[in-house]
Amino acid sequence: MINLAERSAKKEILDDDHIPFADIRQNMQELNIINSNLGGHAISIKGIQKLLQLCETNQPIIICEIGCGGGDNLHAIEKWCNKKNIAVNFIGIDIKQECIDFAQQQYPLLPCRWMVSDYEYLLFENGKPDFIFSSLFCHHFGEQQLIGMVQWMQQQSRKGFFINDLHRHWLAYYSIQLITRLFSKSYLVKNDAPLSVARGFTLSEWNTIFTGAGIPHYSVTWRWAFRYLIVYVHE
Repeated sequence: MINLAERSAKKEILDDDHIPFADIRQNMQELNIINSNLGGHAISIKGIQKLLQLCETNQPIIICEIGCGGGDNLHAIEKWCNKKNIAVNFIGIDIKQECIDFAQQQYPLLPCRWMVSDYEYLLFENGKPDFIFSSLFCHHFGEQQLIGMVQWMQQQSRKGFFINDLHRHWLAYYSIQLITRLFSKSYLVKNDAPLSVARGFTLSEWNTIFTGAGIPHYSVTWRWAFRYLIVYVHE
């Protein structure tokens, strides 16, 4: 039985800089299937929906994702916005050029400005996005890094931000370990999916992060399957 009382410090294979992109592509494609079937995309849509409810606007909105990978989250949000007749444009930021190239190939019609960069080096001095979000991104970082991340998201968004990430829990760990062993063809997914859960955060740890960032007003909602949706709105 794995002990998840403490967050794992083990790095995911995906965090290595020398992985062949064919392997990363297979990883992203399988993660999209997981997110589609286990509610990951639905949680990101819920985050946008909640922000829109709290920040009503009749103007076209700009949504930015940091760590956008292959663009699947943005595509899922675009489909939802189209159904709701919400005018939207996107900014997708990822540190890997190959991920951005793949996203552009997958979704050539997505109204998105793709950017290859470490998010923390970007400052939207003119034309900040309305909303910034991350999905399955934060567990790659330590608490001190996340303090800086949520401060950046607060400072660089016009209306607010949300985070969709994993809840560290033994049932989530063993469930995704079994699912990926049975169905995954990616060594990255088989190794990193359960490790991602072990590197996830508990509610008390999120509270510590936001306290350290000096952000007192935010909401945290537990969502199936073992995710936290954290939403911040500018006052």
